[in-house]
Amino acid sequence: MELLRLSKAAKRLGVHPVTLRLWADSGKIPVTWVGRERRFSSIDVEAMKVSTGERVRLEGLYVRVSGSHGQESLLQAQEKELRATSTCEIVKVFRDRACGLREDRPGLGRLLRAVADGSVTVVRVTHEDRLARFGVGWLKHLLSVYGARLEVLHPKTLGGRDELLEDFVSLVTTFAGRLYGMRSAENRRRLLAESGQCEAWRAA
Repeated sequence: MELLRLSKAAKRLGVHPVTLRLWADSGKIPVTWVGRERRFSSIDVEAMKVSTGERVRLEGLYVRVSGSHGQESLLQAQEKELRATSTCEIVKVFRDRACGLREDRPGLGRLLRAVADGSVTVVRVTHEDRLARFGVGWLKHLLSVYGARLEVLHPKTLGGRDELLEDFVSLVTTFAGRLYGMRSAENRRRLLAESGQCEAWRAA
């Protein structure tokens, strides 16, 4: 038996090292620590090759920004990072310009339909909150029902109080942004109405 470094084990499996690290973190493949380095048994790697060889790896990349306008560079940056770490066929890139709390996002809907029909077997995002602000666990379960899985390039490292605080800040930020947008729209309508009244007064 040989203990393989992360990069070598990932190469044998035909996956990106990030993917193998995620498998190890989730307990999908045993890992041995040598100091601060992960090592993988060659026997476990061969067994994983057999178990993962049943289904072709077809990646669907999901990128999202909250604003409905602009932020094109942020979408491109997410896509570029995901493409750079891809190890197989990228079926399609699914994009959304919408709040992560919305359930009716067009890009997310197309992604889930692709998972349901089997054309996507791996969903990849840069960060978990790009997929959804809350309820990611339910989405993971839904993906697993269709034999697909979620891979997060930069998984959360927070825990306990810090993670709860981050969720709270995200929630407040999201609702504050939506409220600001509503007020801005109301102000624009009011100014237009006042402008119309001024024009009518001038015409008189």
